[in-house]
Amino acid sequence: MSLKAVDGILSSLKSCQTDLGTGMDIVTDVAMDLAEAQDEEMNPGIKEMEAMILECAKLDREINYFVDIVQQATAEVTPQQPEAMFSLSAKVKQRFAERIAQLSNADLNNHQKVAAFKESIKNSLQQADQDSTEGIEELDEDIAVTQSQVNFSCPLTQVEMVNPMKNKKCSHHYDEEAILSLIKTKHSQKKKCRCPVVGCGNGDVKESDLIPDQMLRRKIQNQKRQSNKT
Repeated sequence: MSLKAVDGILSSLKSCQTDLGTGMDIVTDVAMDLAEAQDEEMNPGIKEMEAMILECAKLDREINYFVDIVQQATAEVTPQQPEAMFSLSAKVKQRFAERIAQLSNADLNNHQKVAAFKESIKNSLQQADQDSTEGIEELDEDIAVTQSQVNFSCPLTQVEMVNPMKNKKCSHHYDEEAILSLIKTKHSQKKKCRCPVVGCGNGDVKESDLIPDQMLRRKIQNQKRQSNKT
């Protein structure tokens, strides 16, 4: 197999990884619907979905490991040593097995999508409890106040967020594409990425600090639907 063919396979794996992330978001959305319904019979369903999210997180980690290892191994093959390609498969298998053996439950639970799933379910259950103890009129007023207080605009782009990400350290939100781009740019300049929210003291925003905020994304989508009706 040529190096060009290997690059093609890695590209396909990364595309699958993107689809995997989309699937995890869909599972989270469905689990949030079940949590908001407050149906005790649905609780096993939420647990099953959490298990699905963990399995997807494991597969995502495995793809990351495999891609990294293959890229490292192929980088060691030079045009002057084409025979090295014959030992590439065995080398990749060995390194991959070693990395997989180090994959822990703690690592899976720290996966961005897993953390987002757990926080989304917790927030949905809290919202459901609140809804059950309030009158309809009070709830409508609270929703209106909450939506007026929450800023749906990204502090970087100044436009409404599409995929809001919550910073676990300072609790500020940014649109995913904008904050990841900023982090990448700052790192390429050998600089730390400061939180773009004015007055925030968080001077080192890292990708590992960010989790998708599914609850906020749903609020943004609900507001759009309400706006389209009026």
